[in-house]
Amino acid sequence: MLDFLLLIVGFAFLVKGADFFVDGASSIADHLKVPAIVIGLTIVAFGTSAPEAAVSITAGISGSNAIAVGNVVGSNIFNLLIVLGASAALKTVKVQKRIIDFDLPVMIVGGLLLCLFCYTGNVVSRIEGAILFVLILAYVGYTVITSLKSRHSIEVNEPKFNVPMSVAVSIIGLALIIFGGQWVVDSATSIARSFGLSETLIGLTIISVGTSLPELVTSVVAARKGQSDIALGNVIGSNIFNILFIIGLSSMVNPIEIAPVIFTDLIFMMVIFIQTLVISMKQKCFNKKAGITMLILFAIYLTYIIIRN
Repeated sequence: MLDFLLLIVGFAFLVKGADFFVDGASSIADHLKVPAIVIGLTIVAFGTSAPEAAVSITAGISGSNAIAVGNVVGSNIFNLLIVLGASAALKTVKVQKRIIDFDLPVMIVGGLLLCLFCYTGNVVSRIEGAILFVLILAYVGYTVITSLKSRHSIEVNEPKFNVPMSVAVSIIGLALIIFGGQWVVDSATSIARSFGLSETLIGLTIISVGTSLPELVTSVVAARKGQSDIALGNVIGSNIFNILFIIGLSSMVNPIEIAPVIFTDLIFMMVIFIQTLVISMKQKCFNKKAGITMLILFAIYLTYIIIRN
């Protein structure tokens, strides 16, 4: 009974936390006079990637970080097919030129580097991790510098809160998202075990989905509020952070050994990455049809990994 109660409270925290976080992040963007997409690609993306970072980096410190790559690959696939798919199914998500010209190519290059590192020697070494980590620093630095240079040409809305309140609302929202997500994962795992589900299946479904709940709830709430820039920036930015920051830092702490079973998922992730770029270049948006197609594709993928394991 307690697990079911925690599950309900966890989801309530996720929804309300995302509401606060989106409002606070939007207000911060207005105060800084930078595009909402920049906030989505950096602050929001890093914040919603906190669960994946916590799981992977903690595993690295304990010396059992083989979970890191699976966690990142699974989360990246979930982010694009479910988070972006659900957002687009609710409301058309427009793709800005910057996303097509820079952020999506960065995501694809990061994915290709991860594949290269995994396939050569079945391990992501400390040096390879350092390369990824330097790239995330360069990416964030470039994003901040270019946004500051273009501040004078940005039309912004009247901030919803003053600066201290904007920061406070964002922090409270992020805290609610993280705690809510953890409660949902823990309670759902306990309930699944009580029904006799295997640890492998729990890890591939509940844990993988659970660590991506912040991205899902934040992006869906942002899309419903008409903040599609934050919704899309959150998804693309989170995937970039997952690969460059989480894998980079985790492998610097402790080299990551790669299980051969993950190679199929890596290939599927890259196919989804390239598909996202192609749709963005052709349509300049993700509409309801594209969103529903992405949701169906994830259902097929989920069925495959359940059968496989």
